[in-house]
Amino acid sequence: MKDTKILTIQDISCFGQCSITVALPMISAFGIETAILPSAILSTHTSGFTDFTVRDLTEDLPSIRRHWEKEGIDFDAIYTGFIASAEQLGYIKDIIDSRLRSDGLVFVDPAMADNGEFYSVFDQEFADRMGELCKLGDFILPNTTEACFLLHKPWKPHFSKEEMLEMAHELADFTKRYVILKGYESKNHEMGMIILDKIESTVEIVYNDKVDYMSHGTGDVFASAFVGSVMVGKSPSQAAKIAGEFTKKAIERTMGDETHTYGVKFEQVIPELYDLLKL
Repeated sequence: MKDTKILTIQDISCFGQCSITVALPMISAFGIETAILPSAILSTHTSGFTDFTVRDLTEDLPSIRRHWEKEGIDFDAIYTGFIASAEQLGYIKDIIDSRLRSDGLVFVDPAMADNGEFYSVFDQEFADRMGELCKLGDFILPNTTEACFLLHKPWKPHFSKEEMLEMAHELADFTKRYVILKGYESKNHEMGMIILDKIESTVEIVYNDKVDYMSHGTGDVFASAFVGSVMVGKSPSQAAKIAGEFTKKAIERTMGDETHTYGVKFEQVIPELYDLLKL
């Protein structure tokens, strides 16, 4: 029996629950072998810390790909997150072309912006390049800020249901099949995710209760739980519901701890994954 293997490509923040330090334990908890390709190594993530160190690993990507080709190493899925430079995007396309199995899936989390602003190292030119990577994805998972930058639209804190649906349809040009658009807040103060299937021409909204708490890394927790759920056979809407519930529980475990401001305590929720997979 062949085991499922996933490659995740994103940064390692040595401290601060995000990126690979979320993706590796999260996807492994689904029973899936998870390989990593760091885009950069940071002493901490960039939110709330100062004087952090960064080592860009762009130059290492081609040699890693060549070694994997020599060894015959390939993957059932490739999941990308924080990419350190526009140059890396081209190398990642080569890795997808070379190391993804013929029936494999690509998940692209265009992790570059939030709350109406780019992360400090990115700009619109990078967003346009990221859009080209998204087009290789079977699934793309933008928040509303990232969606607006991909589409060259102005961002605002709240979008109506109609505006979110319009944005999801426009994002269909940036994916091979599925758009998972995060960040819709309903009139009932629920958080909604738009799931658009461009092949079947269907759109669905999946809701979770809103938790009034902001934290770094929740997008990585959601994306990793979503990828794991899809890879164990859940539909995109089921996976979005599971990932949303998992993220909500991780936030709830963190609330009230004033010393824990750099991420969410997702590790404490991993034992509950089995029950969530029944959703």
